[in-house]
Amino acid sequence: MSDDDPPIRPGPSSSRGASSSKAAAAMSGDALDWPDDETFQGGETHFEPTKRPVLSARVLLDESGLELNVALVAGARGVDRAIDHTRIQKSGLALAGHFHGIVPSRVQILGQTEQSYLAGLTPEARSRALLGFFGLKLSCVIVTGSLGSAARELVACADATDTPLLHARERSSTTITSLHALLDERLAPRKRLHGVLIDVFGVGLLIMGPSGVGKSECALDLVMRGHRLVADDAVECDYRPPGMVYGAPAKLLRHHLEVRGLGILNIKDLYGVTAIRERKRIDVVVRLIDEANQSVELDRLGLDERFCEILGVHVPELAIPVRPGRDMASILEVAARNALLKNAGHHAGHELFGALDAQLRASGAAHAGRVPHAPTEPRERVYGVPGTREGTGRGPGPSWSPIDESAEPPQVRASEPSSRWPGGER
Repeated sequence: MSDDDPPIRPGPSSSRGASSSKAAAAMSGDALDWPDDETFQGGETHFEPTKRPVLSARVLLDESGLELNVALVAGARGVDRAIDHTRIQKSGLALAGHFHGIVPSRVQILGQTEQSYLAGLTPEARSRALLGFFGLKLSCVIVTGSLGSAARELVACADATDTPLLHARERSSTTITSLHALLDERLAPRKRLHGVLIDVFGVGLLIMGPSGVGKSECALDLVMRGHRLVADDAVECDYRPPGMVYGAPAKLLRHHLEVRGLGILNIKDLYGVTAIRERKRIDVVVRLIDEANQSVELDRLGLDERFCEILGVHVPELAIPVRPGRDMASILEVAARNALLKNAGHHAGHELFGALDAQLRASGAAHAGRVPHAPTEPRERVYGVPGTREGTGRGPGPSWSPIDESAEPPQVRASEPSSRWPGGER
């Protein structure tokens, strides 16, 4: 596992797995949701709107990856209320009657501070505060730490409003950290893309392009060179803060690669566990295009940055032409190495043009310093015979800029002594 991997947790159950063949798609009951012939149009790539998944208190109770001792205390009839927000809320002000900003679809936390506040209220004020709080139709309320003296009123109000009330034995900080990790994973926006994701030198390359352009063949060649396959044909993408997109294989296609003429290959069985990877961050999108496609403008210098938007994240994109006899695996390896250099702050194109610009500036400054000032007398009297180097007859002289005959010669006052003759007179 590399440093850019998220914490290891049980993968979300997926009902969106599909196979690249029609028979496998029929078995899974889930048809592919991309066109068979995906063409590159250049510029931004438009994706369909992504629907954010939802959770519920029932899922939290059955979630083995939550790593908390959570139990249902009251409100069993509301355990299926939707939780669709990745952040939790501390509800201290709501108990004081200030309900502004409370989002019912977020998990509400009542820690020891909130319980001590409730314990200090009179029974009438406590019931009034809890009824107002639980009356907001909250999706889930979690009480952390030990249950205080207000536990009876909490249970009564939760049952009265069908609000699921959970108890976590851990402290609020531990509970919040674990909940955030789980919610970020389960509620992450997701999108399925048609392409091949492979780990090359630690760089996640998402290879996309028209059907039959050679995406899977490139991936197989890279695997034979020692790189790791993540997903083929169907790449399940999910967003992770701050601004990262991870890709994983579809459930039915994990470890499989389809190569035209060979059929379905199991990369794990062929090359071992070192040739596969379960998920990887998408660092670069590589578009394989037909070189005969004249509508696509190819970058020759590497100065124009192009991006592909995936789940709201702009991922660097490369458009690489494909033609017979071209070693695409080597080109993709170079693309991965170049991405590593760019992340380290070394951009070959920018550095070369910066050096050229500096050299041109220095050459221009040096040339400007060699140009003599406009002479005050005709050129023949300054350099001797015209067309010779200072009258020596050693061939053509230097190519000077035209003389400005309109320049006024400097005036020397008669009272100024000459430094060449004693007494100031010649």
